[in-house]
Amino acid sequence: MFDDLKSQISEILNTFENTAEARIQRICDLLQENVPHYDWVGFYFRNGNKEELKLGPYAGEPTDHTIIPFGKGICGQVAVSNQNFVVPDVKAQDNYIACSITVKAEIVVPLFVNGENIGQIDIDSNTANPFTEEDERFLEFVNLEVAKTIV
Repeated sequence: MFDDLKSQISEILNTFENTAEARIQRICDLLQENVPHYDWVGFYFRNGNKEELKLGPYAGEPTDHTIIPFGKGICGQVAVSNQNFVVPDVKAQDNYIACSITVKAEIVVPLFVNGENIGQIDIDSNTANPFTEEDERFLEFVNLEVAKTIV
């Protein structure tokens, strides 16, 4: 499944008739529609020079969490740690920001441009413990490709 999606992602991101934001939106839609355990897919980006993340393109239910301070929630922790964060059970996390009562697991992978963490991809799943190392490697690929688009 991921191999098929990789070629589609590269194709979308290498199509320059759309803005970078429109292409990233298409990636969110593609992942949410084609990966059964990706119920919400979105990108958060550093909000200028502020110590906070701002919601960018996403696919899934609307969220109130459009601004996330560094250090708060899973996304805010990744903004500080620069490390992937896989949460098999969100109820077991003290610093979790609930977007929906149906969310059971989350994975956040940082997005680097020229070695700087400029944002992240955030995936929520309504399935308990669905994320594997394969998801991590795939999302790292997605972010590498997206980074080329927004340089």
